Amino acid sequence: MTVFTFNRVRLAAQTALMGSLALLSLNATTAHAEAAATAAEAPADALPEIVVTAQKRETRLQKTPISISVMNKDDFSNRHAQSLADLGDGAIPSLRVAPFFSRSSALTIGMRGVGSMGDANQPSRDQGVGVYVDGVYMGRAQGLGMALLDIERVEVLKGPQGTLFGRNTEGGAISIVTKKPTGVYGMNTTFGLSNFNGYKLESHLNLPEMHNVSVKADLVLSKRDGTVKNPLDGAPDFNAYDKGGVRLEALWRASESVSVDYAFDASRDASTPYFVQLLSKGSLPLAPLTPTQPDRAKSALIGVPMQHSVGNTSGHTLVIDWKLSDGLKVKSISSYRKLTQSQFDNGSTALSVFAPNGNFSRYSLANFDQSQYSQEIQLIGDSAQFHYVGGAFFYHESVADDAWAPNTLQWNATGTGYAILPSPVNATPFPDRASTAKTDSAGLFGQLTWTPDAFDGKAHLTIGARYTEDKKRGELLKVNGAIPVVNGVAAIQHLDAKWDRIDPMVTVAYDVTSDINLYAKWSTGYKAGGANSRSLTYRAFGPESVEAREIGLKSEWFDRSLRVNLAAYDSDYKDTQIDFNAVIPGNTRGTLETTNAAGTAKLKGVEADITYRPFRGLILGATYATNSTHLPKAPNPFVAGNPLVAVYPLYAPKNAYSVTVDYSRPVGSALFKAHLDANGASGQNTSSADPTRSDNSLIVNGRLALANIALPGQNTALQLSLWSRNLTNEKHVFMRNFNAALGTYGIYNEPRTYGIEANISF
Repeated sequence: MTVFTFNRVRLAAQTALMGSLALLSLNATTAHAEAAATAAEAPADALPEIVVTAQKRETRLQKTPISISVMNKDDFSNRHAQSLADLGDGAIPSLRVAPFFSRSSALTIGMRGVGSMGDANQPSRDQGVGVYVDGVYMGRAQGLGMALLDIERVEVLKGPQGTLFGRNTEGGAISIVTKKPTGVYGMNTTFGLSNFNGYKLESHLNLPEMHNVSVKADLVLSKRDGTVKNPLDGAPDFNAYDKGGVRLEALWRASESVSVDYAFDASRDASTPYFVQLLSKGSLPLAPLTPTQPDRAKSALIGVPMQHSVGNTSGHTLVIDWKLSDGLKVKSISSYRKLTQSQFDNGSTALSVFAPNGNFSRYSLANFDQSQYSQEIQLIGDSAQFHYVGGAFFYHESVADDAWAPNTLQWNATGTGYAILPSPVNATPFPDRASTAKTDSAGLFGQLTWTPDAFDGKAHLTIGARYTEDKKRGELLKVNGAIPVVNGVAAIQHLDAKWDRIDPMVTVAYDVTSDINLYAKWSTGYKAGGANSRSLTYRAFGPESVEAREIGLKSEWFDRSLRVNLAAYDSDYKDTQIDFNAVIPGNTRGTLETTNAAGTAKLKGVEADITYRPFRGLILGATYATNSTHLPKAPNPFVAGNPLVAVYPLYAPKNAYSVTVDYSRPVGSALFKAHLDANGASGQNTSSADPTRSDNSLIVNGRLALANIALPGQNTALQLSLWSRNLTNEKHVFMRNFNAALGTYGIYNEPRTYGIEANISF
């Protein structure tokens, strides 16, 4: 299949492309030129200008009418954040990142109360926040915890992005932009050591340009032992990781108007599960060896067989830019990616029910395989009054998963001891669950911004729309150890569904002054439907959608030393996809059904982002988000008559904030730098069927560095730094659930981690 598989998409795309090419050549000023001019005009103590690509072209953050948070390479270094998983501390309050239960091998991502899903191991189910790397959509929750390779910045676009980003961006989009080859010889290498026997090696090499080709190579290795001890000799501890990745990129400037950029990346992310603690007792009996642990544990009570879950990702990306005239260009983004993820989760032994001489310690063994290819064509034009982008997108994905849930340990008669079973024991052979799924998604999109002369260039009207067609086909081969039985017939169950959708957007913006901008935006987004591979019936559920209204202010004050950005939104969240769980007595695997909630959820919130530079060398930042989410009741498929029951939004704290302090001053020829950030949030639901909330949280991170230490050799410099995550060693349960039989159980945040690093650049 190709980008033009769907005939009507192909015809419309060709018509739009030919019509756009017939337009007059346009004259434009790029965002980099605007930023350079702004920087030249700005006072010496002004805040640095930020350039983003949220509208498929480079624009200044303060002139882009979208609520956006941006983190650059230095921001990640200051927090010692190595992957998206590390943003789970709340660095961006509106963005919530969490593991899939105790597995860090898959991430669930939410924004403004939208997007998080309970079960990330669903081949035919999608997330509601799209993640992109250099314009390429990452189709699965698996692989998102990989180490980031030399990022330029991460743009977090809040609210529906259904027009320009499209696929599954109802909550928002995360756009990761990597650094491009410079064509100038240079190397930047960092080596570090940390507690829990951790180390890190990161290196980036740029080669001199030859024959108009610039080449860059990136390498990252990062490893740490677990933070909770596993008493079983020879077995790894809980919450350990071993990450690594390489990236090779070649940028060919074929002519003044054509550039070709090819990149290959490969990553390995090995991790062990978080430790799940029993916080309070339920109605079922406990063994003497497994009492409750109401405080953060340093060691598990029982040693369990365990190994690293290993995710391997690789991909090829080809980006072609063709400048047709001064104000018109075509951009092509082609990509193929491959993902395999093994999952070995034996982190929930504390939830084992005692029976004399009974088997226990459920070991979840799962495999996840995915491949995807995508193609996007963009036509980007600019003139004095008009800025537009249009294009076509195609995405194909093929996924397969299987799983097995045997027991690994056996109690003695009194529960005072246990033995390791010679081999895992389950009543059913491997696998006890298996499914496949394929997705084809095609879309056409366009957006036009008009700046009429009648308002002296201060008023801007933007309209856009995207047509999307999603096709999904899948098979449930086995569930709970058997071929699915529906209406008394045992047979493989099939999914064959198709949805289409138009997502429009309208924005009105006005420049009160050159530094004060107001906007009002109306937009929509949707997430495709699917089927649940843990379901006994594999029945399809429908899409969900968001319609959002947003007003915002982007402003700079006092010679641009103070930046104040505000946004308020009100959204309708319809047909929300809700998971329901049923426990099958005597079976190690539960059953899930996904249904669409009846009615409309209401989402409301306010976001504030303030940055202040009182004097050169000191920058203060404060970001706040409040969110109110009320979901309608949903039909419970496990109760006769499917009654409507209350459901709860996932990972949507009512209040969240982040405060930062960055200070620097010269020390001789070197530069001293200090960073401190504090990130807090109120409790949040971590299960859609459970009103139990997690704890309030407050995580503090810090870093001290001495940079620009001159070394022998031309332009060679050394930087030494000390860092700490969770500097105060604060403790909170970030995932908490209640079960009447088992009790209350949860996962604590990581203890304090700290380390030293040395960086050499030339």
